[in-house]
Amino acid sequence: MSLPPLPSAIKYPEIKYTQIFINNEWVNSESGKTFPTINPTNGKKICDVQEGDKADVDKAVAAAKKAFEFGSEWRSMDASQRAVLLNKLADLIERDRIYLASLETLDNGKPYKDAFYLDMCATLSYLRYYAGWADKIQGKTIPVDGTSFCYTIHEPVGVCAQIIPWNFPCSLVALKIGPALACGNTVIIKPAEQTPLTALYIASLVKEAGIPPGVVNIVPGYGPTAGAALSAHPDVNKVAFTGSTDVGRLIMEAAAKSNLKRVTLELGGKSPFVVFKDANLDEAVESAHQALFFNMGQVCVAASRTYVHEDIYDEFVKRSVERAKSKLIGDPYDPKNEYGPQVSKEQFDKVLELIESGKNEGATLECGGNRHGTEGYFIQPTVFTNVTENMRIGKEEIFGPVQQLIKFKTMDEVVERANNTSYGLASACFTKDIDTALEFSSRIQAGSVWVNGYNLSSCQAPFGGFKMSGIGREGGEYGLQHYTEVKTVVIKTPQKL
Repeated sequence: MSLPPLPSAIKYPEIKYTQIFINNEWVNSESGKTFPTINPTNGKKICDVQEGDKADVDKAVAAAKKAFEFGSEWRSMDASQRAVLLNKLADLIERDRIYLASLETLDNGKPYKDAFYLDMCATLSYLRYYAGWADKIQGKTIPVDGTSFCYTIHEPVGVCAQIIPWNFPCSLVALKIGPALACGNTVIIKPAEQTPLTALYIASLVKEAGIPPGVVNIVPGYGPTAGAALSAHPDVNKVAFTGSTDVGRLIMEAAAKSNLKRVTLELGGKSPFVVFKDANLDEAVESAHQALFFNMGQVCVAASRTYVHEDIYDEFVKRSVERAKSKLIGDPYDPKNEYGPQVSKEQFDKVLELIESGKNEGATLECGGNRHGTEGYFIQPTVFTNVTENMRIGKEEIFGPVQQLIKFKTMDEVVERANNTSYGLASACFTKDIDTALEFSSRIQAGSVWVNGYNLSSCQAPFGGFKMSGIGREGGEYGLQHYTEVKTVVIKTPQKL
């Protein structure tokens, strides 16, 4: 499918909203504190944002709880009207797509063309897809024994906390609020402290779309304060989190201790990308490259363990290194550049430290391995060979531009090695043989298996992980399941109906 021409970015767009959004109003933090959000291309402050903490979370939860009360405007609204409002929000985001993509590039550092074509497209797709579900959420009639009439109702869970990561700050807001609002819930969003600006702008569009006060609230702040307060709040009925496995553990613990609220977690990964000897080599090399280096490696499903059959390994390494060296790095607003900075100094330092560990533990550095330039958080595309799973770069989630190329001999060997991890988010294989593809797909322990492609995701398909990569699924019809409670109604009748 050909893409439309890329419109010019708004370089250094005006910052319009930096406050907390509660009850469709902009307010300052109760503490009066703010925090800076940083431009990762140069390390300089963009602006200060109001810093929400427990007091602000309490206000937001109270607003969401009131908006969810029986008889409120939101609870009384026809499901078809909720669909209208979600579609209206999508229309407004599409109207302001250039501004939002430009703002995401400023705050996150990703290439503008990726923000415009990919992130904004996903944002619109999620909202419109779930708008279509709003008036199709329904129960069943059940033929029970005896003279009773039995039916089920799918009711909204209630107040939902939604904690958003920094790598896809627009599209993951849509992925979270789409199913929640379609089912009739109310939400409090905590955007990542590294990238709060696009979520806050979307808040202004929520109000413009006519979504009632209290239905969507946005509290920027830090995880240990605002995020922890949401996870532990007794009036929050569900929390959805995308981020690290370590933080996911803390959220589960807080949820259990507070009120046993529902929890869905989309966590880390160490995804295997397996190239069998019959694969189309050109396609496999480019796909493996994009599977790791897209978004500067800052993707939960990044293919950070690339297993290549020994018969084609040397040629695969040669082409992969050439591809990494050819990658154009620089100003993310320049459409010729494929590659921007890491999102923050913290992430920059973490990735460089892991690269050093790879060198020290005996992996072979084929290219990259250092910072790029002298300003901002740019890291050279890095490729290692001779990596083993007991090395830190072979077992830890790097979340950066570090590709590891690992040799294998047989299906049994590669499946065992690929599954030998605490993670199980995604996987892929490249082969021309359908039997090989089907066997690999049945044996690999991962929530997604992609064949002859990578990250073949869409709004209609479920996404989530096995093992410590998460709990529950987002996307598609499966994504609705966590936002409703099933109520069983049984009516005694004088005779069997």
